Amino acid sequence: MLVRIVKLAIKTENIASFELLFQANRKHIRASEGCCFLALYRDRQDPTVFFTHSHWKSEKALEDYRESEFFKHLWGKTKKLFRSAPEAWSLHALETLN
Repeated sequence: MLVRIVKLAIKTENIASFELLFQANRKHIRASEGCCFLALYRDRQDPTVFFTHSHWKSEKALEDYRESEFFKHLWGKTKKLFRSAPEAWSLHALETLN
């Protein structure tokens, strides 16, 4: 399983637009082939910083999603809202306790 964390710093005036965009598209993202989990977090110290956290069955599943027309369209809208470049990490889950 691949875990993907993406840090998104949003311009203050774009926060409401970002939240609406995520709400409108979260179910489609989660329903993407190979996506097993999706969450959105907001930093407690800096309310302009958000993190997406997703789990993918494989690196190929994530790459297929990132190459999809849906993602390209959504990313085009999202990146207009940034105050700085996003940061992303792809991690291998070694252990998870629920």
